[in-house]
Amino acid sequence: MKWIPGECRTGDMIRVRIGSIYHYGIFVSDSEVIAFGLPPTGGLFRDDAEIRVISTDIDVFSAGKIVETGVCEKGERKSRFSPEETVSRARSRLGEGGYSLLHNNCEHFVWECAMGKAKCTAEETVRRHWEHLFSGKNKNDKIPVKTAEPGGKDNSRLK
Repeated sequence: MKWIPGECRTGDMIRVRIGSIYHYGIFVSDSEVIAFGLPPTGGLFRDDAEIRVISTDIDVFSAGKIVETGVCEKGERKSRFSPEETVSRARSRLGEGGYSLLHNNCEHFVWECAMGKAKCTAEETVRRHWEHLFSGKNKNDKIPVKTAEPGGKDNSRLK
């Protein structure tokens, strides 16, 4: 998935960078974005039990930040639901709870709505670090860390 700033279309996976994290949602229109909770702004984080799938507008979702749209890579296109199906799947989950920062967050939500499978790049990075830590490999071995900068630029590096 590449992330680029640009005009959003119905059914798009979108995200905004809030500090060091991204907040994800499904774009329906300027007056409706469906997301798993509101973006954490002003250092305010909510209790997991309070976070629900909500419908809000693009201004509240973006919190004044640049909105990026997810563009599927060649191998991802065949798994991508239609815009109508993506929106339908997102709307069917309005009011749903069960948020977990690591296992069921806003990124998991948009991937499941748009692609049929929950996914979170932050979770994958943490898992790679844990696997490396407990694999018995030399502590000096470098492990790849894949991050993305705004605009979709791949910023892979070794740690």
